[in-house]
Amino acid sequence: MCDRLFSEDVYTPRELIYIPGAPIRDPARRISSAADALAVEKGEAFAQEISRRFVSDFEKPGDRMAHVSTFAVIGGTVYMTYYANTKEPSEDPKNQTARLVWAPLEDMERKTFLDIQTAGDCVDGKKIDMVYDTILMQKDDDTIFVMWTARTEDNYYRFYCPFSLSDKRLGQIGVNRFRVGEVTNDFSVSGIRRALAANGIPCKKMYSDIGIMQKLTERRENGETWYYTGTYSGDFNCIIRSRDLVTWEYVSQPDFINDSKWENAVYVWQDRVYYFVRQQDTNPCGFLTAYDLKTRRWEAPVEVEDCQSRADFIVYRGGLYLFHAPVDREHIGIIRIDPENLPDSSVVLQAKMHTSCFYPFINYYIGGELAMSYTVARRHIRLAEFTLQNYL
Repeated sequence: MCDRLFSEDVYTPRELIYIPGAPIRDPARRISSAADALAVEKGEAFAQEISRRFVSDFEKPGDRMAHVSTFAVIGGTVYMTYYANTKEPSEDPKNQTARLVWAPLEDMERKTFLDIQTAGDCVDGKKIDMVYDTILMQKDDDTIFVMWTARTEDNYYRFYCPFSLSDKRLGQIGVNRFRVGEVTNDFSVSGIRRALAANGIPCKKMYSDIGIMQKLTERRENGETWYYTGTYSGDFNCIIRSRDLVTWEYVSQPDFINDSKWENAVYVWQDRVYYFVRQQDTNPCGFLTAYDLKTRRWEAPVEVEDCQSRADFIVYRGGLYLFHAPVDREHIGIIRIDPENLPDSSVVLQAKMHTSCFYPFINYYIGGELAMSYTVARRHIRLAEFTLQNYL
């Protein structure tokens, strides 16, 4: 018999204040998707390298759909998470499963598949009717957290489950918490709304599922290690931080009028949080900005022409890079971020990939080099390695 997982939201008489969304009025610059010849030439070399240095596909035989990957290399083993539809070939959360897969680097065909939760399961007496975004985060030397979104009783929640790297066993499922000021609720749509309302913090319109971004970066603050990432629901997105990967604290959200929607890439580096987010489908640009953790000020945004897909940051050899989808989900653009002056950030390459390349996630692989996991046509969860230095 497990402990009770769900808690009641803290009561507040205050109403949530909504922020309207609108196009950015005075961007500091717009980075065009019309890449120059050198960027396109480098892009073709990158696309060829991704095809040539294919590592493996991680979907399970029999999957009808698979999407949204996260991976990490720990102790000579690749761990991968995603969600899959085993019943029919569509992205339908009513038929989806949150999954963890692992395989040793020396034998990628020796995969172990572990389903974490499937729509229809029961948790703490509540039936799960939808399963969505599934990620992993490393908690310590022997523990990763598998984390995912699921809906029960018309409320989306963020769940986590510890997994022992040494024993290869799952622990007990828990519900993440969302903290604003002195208010801590379950990390759910209702919990977020009420915690923000109780503290008088306005937000943009929330709808559908909620997500936590995969990329985890850390910062020492007052002798403690804090982990930063982003969260989102509909048009609302913000920076969050945690000490234990269970309770997540609200940090900030862009303070200028914008058209944001869904996933926000977040990366803390040298006392600043770099932030890129897609916008409404009718907007031709996402936007890049940064939040100064010391002054608590946001920088003027830089518009980046984008097809409105998910993006990701990575630090490589002392530089910060943004991977995004400048034209469509068969293109990858790489931008080198100028930390001294965001408007001077520059396009490294623009690649027309040889397959569709949904939602690329970049992480360290072997010898300090990089690999990318991505979705091919929502059918394959693919991993490929590459050497970014070749294009710099």
